[in-house]
Amino acid sequence: MSHYLQINGQRLIDSLYALGEHGALPGGGVCRLAATAEDKAGRDFVVARMKALGLSVSIDAIGNVTGVYHGEETLPMVMMGSHIDTVATGGLYDGNYGVMAGLEVIATLQDAGIRTRRPLAVTFFTNEEGVRFQPDMMGSVVFAGEYPLAQALAAKDLDGITLDEALRNIGYKGERQPGDMAVDSYVELHIEQGPILDKRAD
Repeated sequence: MSHYLQINGQRLIDSLYALGEHGALPGGGVCRLAATAEDKAGRDFVVARMKALGLSVSIDAIGNVTGVYHGEETLPMVMMGSHIDTVATGGLYDGNYGVMAGLEVIATLQDAGIRTRRPLAVTFFTNEEGVRFQPDMMGSVVFAGEYPLAQALAAKDLDGITLDEALRNIGYKGERQPGDMAVDSYVELHIEQGPILDKRAD
């Protein structure tokens, strides 16, 4: 007989609202630009959640953070994730949903006493929105080897602060080489950001 696991939906929603407190705007929405104090607070929140789940947490040289739930075998991992930086007036779900949903998957497996054959990982990438530093999707393209690390770290914001300096200022400039993990597959849950599914309502 098949056994279907079900996530704790309320726990997931609560985690999204808790993350949304970091950089919350008085009139609603969230401003958590990359490598700012608000981003640090959000990162600290997610890392604390990773550690509470017993994940092995590492930070690479572009500031991407990965938590690994070790599997029964040493195999290339299944990675889940997204980003937690926002635009100037962002919402609770863009990017955040992919990260916190990944952690909820691992929490659900742990609740059921299940350890997977492959390692599972949850990653959040640096400066995906590209508001403070250009280009956007910076952390993921560096991770994928499609953009030079040195060039990304040299990017400057409007005040002339480099990404390298900003990451060091918030304590998230790691030493690990981006993309040095053996990844079998990547899964990212994301909100639609459009009207189609809402209008269909099925």
